Amino acid sequence: MKIAIVGTGYVGLVSGACFAEVGIDVTCVDIDSNKIENLRQGIIPIYEPGLDDLVKRNAKEGRLHFTTNLTDCLEEVEVVFCAVGTPPDEDGSADLKYVKEVARTFGRHINHYTIFVTKSTVPVGTSKIVREVITEELRNRNAEVPFEVASNPEFLKEGAAIKDFMSPDRVVIGTDSARARKVMERLYRPFLLNNFRVIFMDIASAEMTKYAANSMLATRISFMNDIANLCELVGANVNMVRKGIGSDARIGTKFLYPGCGYGGSCFPKDVKALARTGRDNGYTMRIIEAVEAVNESQKSVVYNKLQQELGDLKGKHIAIWGLAFKPETDDMREAPSLVVINRLLADGATVTVYDPVAMDECRRRLGDNVQYARDMYEAVVDADAVALLTEWKQFRVPSWRVVHKSMRGNLIVDGRNIYDSTELADEGLTYRCIGH
Repeated sequence: MKIAIVGTGYVGLVSGACFAEVGIDVTCVDIDSNKIENLRQGIIPIYEPGLDDLVKRNAKEGRLHFTTNLTDCLEEVEVVFCAVGTPPDEDGSADLKYVKEVARTFGRHINHYTIFVTKSTVPVGTSKIVREVITEELRNRNAEVPFEVASNPEFLKEGAAIKDFMSPDRVVIGTDSARARKVMERLYRPFLLNNFRVIFMDIASAEMTKYAANSMLATRISFMNDIANLCELVGANVNMVRKGIGSDARIGTKFLYPGCGYGGSCFPKDVKALARTGRDNGYTMRIIEAVEAVNESQKSVVYNKLQQELGDLKGKHIAIWGLAFKPETDDMREAPSLVVINRLLADGATVTVYDPVAMDECRRRLGDNVQYARDMYEAVVDADAVALLTEWKQFRVPSWRVVHKSMRGNLIVDGRNIYDSTELADEGLTYRCIGH
């Protein structure tokens, strides 16, 4: 079976490599010629554990190909996945210009029955827009080529994307056609050996499922951050509260960890887009809009604690541990670190940063505005305070004695609640965390 995946970003490249791993012939398409040439040479544009080996192995074995031109493979493929970006517009709505452009190319050049599958996160109703674009292009050609449109949203977690794809909780496929359903069943048949669920539904429901899933997870995070902030005011310990409510089987423990806010490419964008979809349909998504507001406020909580403890930040030197929005990725999109660093710089502080994999991404975003350390201990030299923003494993058990001796001050602000206050107090350090 041969398929094409347009877009070699996070979703497209992971999906293409994983489909190829089970024997499907995959052509990955991207208009960025430099990225495609790098991929052909085995240079991977993103950090994801295991992806480098997966791409190289399947490319070497002839199952994974890269091109800048979708028309190179349209004569042979049965399915075209659209995995291009859908960045938010200023009003929060998803920008579909890249999706539409792929649909136009698809409509201009298909010559046999082919399925157009949206894997990008797109608002409800996008499939209708895509179908209209393709139909218009076929009409311009005076061509009657059969095609179908389907939705197959992704549910990959950065840092565990390959495992999620190969052994997912579920695969959601939206289609209104029995013929398209059979093709998609055949495509995903290799994964059925793992006994996971393929859930078929109508296209609109599939499109909504993606937004609803991410927004629910984001809601749990913002809810817990709100509880954490109240805990500080009333003298409660949010870690105890989390254990207490998480033991309820109806609630569970996942996504109930307070911190300095969520970031990344999915939650912020999808929450905004879902709120916008509500407004476009005359309905206010009150919970969703509150989720976004709480998260934006929470990204400043570490900065606020630094300011409360240190006072005037002008001339102060702050060490930042962790830049990526979460561990096991170099993704800094919407990361709390950007908010904290920019506010510190605006106040006249100097900042030294360290992250195991996101240093190059930070240089791309912040340039020479911050200092870059070679490791976590070099970062704290002469620092008035250390702020942990990403809970990488290597940050979990630092030598606090070394840290304290290297620092000028003694303040540790834990934005992820991973440290023990007693242990730091024994080393003469002042410890501040979230919700305690």
